[in-house]
Amino acid sequence: MAEYASTMAGKSAAVLLLLLVPCAGWPQEWRFYGGNAGGTRFSSLQQINRQNVGALKRAWTYHTGEVNRSNETDRHHIAPFETTPVVVDRMLYLSTPSNRVIALDAETGTEIWQFDPQAGRAERVFFQHRGVAYWQNETGDDRRILYGTFDGRMICLDAKTGKPCQRFGTDGAINLRAGVADEFPEAEYAVTSPPALYKDLVIVGAAVPEYPSRGPSGAVRAFEVHTGKLVWTFHTIPGPGEAGHETWAKEAWKGRTGVNVWSTMSVDVERDLVFLPIGSPSYDFYGGDRKGQNLFANSLVALQASTGRLVWYFQMVHHDLWDYDMPAQPVLITLRRNGESVPAVAQVTKMGFVFIFDRVTGKPLFPVEERPVPKSNVPGEAAWPTQPFPSKPPALVRQELHEADIAPVTPESNRYCTELFHSNRGMYTPYGRKQTLVVPGTLGGATWSGGSFDPELGYLFVNVNELGAVGAMEP
Repeated sequence: MAEYASTMAGKSAAVLLLLLVPCAGWPQEWRFYGGNAGGTRFSSLQQINRQNVGALKRAWTYHTGEVNRSNETDRHHIAPFETTPVVVDRMLYLSTPSNRVIALDAETGTEIWQFDPQAGRAERVFFQHRGVAYWQNETGDDRRILYGTFDGRMICLDAKTGKPCQRFGTDGAINLRAGVADEFPEAEYAVTSPPALYKDLVIVGAAVPEYPSRGPSGAVRAFEVHTGKLVWTFHTIPGPGEAGHETWAKEAWKGRTGVNVWSTMSVDVERDLVFLPIGSPSYDFYGGDRKGQNLFANSLVALQASTGRLVWYFQMVHHDLWDYDMPAQPVLITLRRNGESVPAVAQVTKMGFVFIFDRVTGKPLFPVEERPVPKSNVPGEAAWPTQPFPSKPPALVRQELHEADIAPVTPESNRYCTELFHSNRGMYTPYGRKQTLVVPGTLGGATWSGGSFDPELGYLFVNVNELGAVGAMEP
């Protein structure tokens, strides 16, 4: 559920394009945040290779001019520049940490237009914003940029001019808070990742509070791309009569926040499927008031994209106590098995696991075993007794430490770390009343940056963190 980010190297964000000189045309576009609707982040281009990469020269630089002047003395409060631009017909579209959208000529870096949803405000909000979605009709004469804002709006812009699409909602925007955050007008409800697109639908989740337990709903919704009208809603916390409702004790589901999709969804257009990487329930380190398995938290959920109907799900963390939300876009891959190609989806996780499922049925393509995990010593807590462990692929990071791993920098540091080491009983050690070490921890394993799939090699590439977390629970 949480969004974590690194700080920028400098105070003013810039976009650099490195090209071989001269440029040899534009044989491939990048129409989606993840390269394509399935998030494979793969390019087959061969113009840049091992032999000539050293000859790259800067073609142009564009300065956004964006500085969070409210905290110039503290670099740690500078919002990171995390956007992945989309490139269509030599136009490059990007978003900034203040929610501006900018269109550039991709060959020259010349600004074509920009749109500022915070124009005229005395105090501007800065936060990480990862990109926009591009949509066009079949003839290509209607082209739109759709994206969400920090104050809970979905905005639709004309891709050619940057002007709001007047028939979309009210003056080009719809209020996403309506119907999901009405009871919590001051609570966070922000869209920081690009929405998913399926035909004429724009599908969106949101970032919601990690605490307290009650707050805006994490429901995922689809809107008509021309008008902004609501088409369907999927309740990530199932209500009475819905599948999974029984996994919440008594009234624990009611008004619960979290269980949201703050990251990026993937779409299988051919099969009419959208894949949701769902986050943790709130509060994300304490579940005494939400006993049970807590579906559909910490799950990969497949919906029929046209209707929002549940097709299948798999929960990767039961009753989450570690903020082990699903941070990355699911990657639609092809698995080779017994001479056949199997359409699959891979979900990388903070625990360092990679879960791989049949894209159509949701069946794990490698065995997954439920193994016993430690109990919690926090009063009122009831940790789930088992967690799922995939047999393959191997874990991406270390999931346990050994006493021999502790560095003997000084006798004092070694004693301190040795004592802390004994508070860890594996990656599913619940944070306890005393200081507790958890590995990989909330920033470990794979994060929002996700993976990249090479269909020719059949390889999935993932950048990961090895970073444990230390914490304690207080009444």
